Amino acid sequence: MSSFHYAFKVKDIKTTRNFYVEILGCEEGRSTESWIDFNFFGNQLSAHISDNFPALDYCGKVDGISVPIPHFGCLLEIEEFKHIQQKLEKEKITFIVKPQKRYEGKTGEQLTMFVFDFSGNPIEFKAFSNNSEIFSGS
Repeated sequence: MSSFHYAFKVKDIKTTRNFYVEILGCEEGRSTESWIDFNFFGNQLSAHISDNFPALDYCGKVDGISVPIPHFGCLLEIEEFKHIQQKLEKEKITFIVKPQKRYEGKTGEQLTMFVFDFSGNPIEFKAFSNNSEIFSGS
């Protein structure tokens, strides 16, 4: 198994559960009154309640687009990406970076989109045209 575990801050359990389970379709794992785990596309997310959220820095420049740092996300197959895009659009989730193709016709061509969860955490979803190019240079 080669999955990652990521612990992050959220404002409350109710809206976090709604976003990750009801909208994204993640399976809920263990939880208490102050944290909740999710199966985030095969990876373990652990959301912990906090009221201390640092400001985001849009210092990331990728293919000419400013992206928030830090952020996390996942790599999906193209059909799964489109399915998640449709779910986000249906729920009227605002895109930080609208769904688009990046590096078109080049090594690493990919679909990408960024959203905020209900606690303001930026999340990126990607789908590579050719998965063998995930770690390739230009």
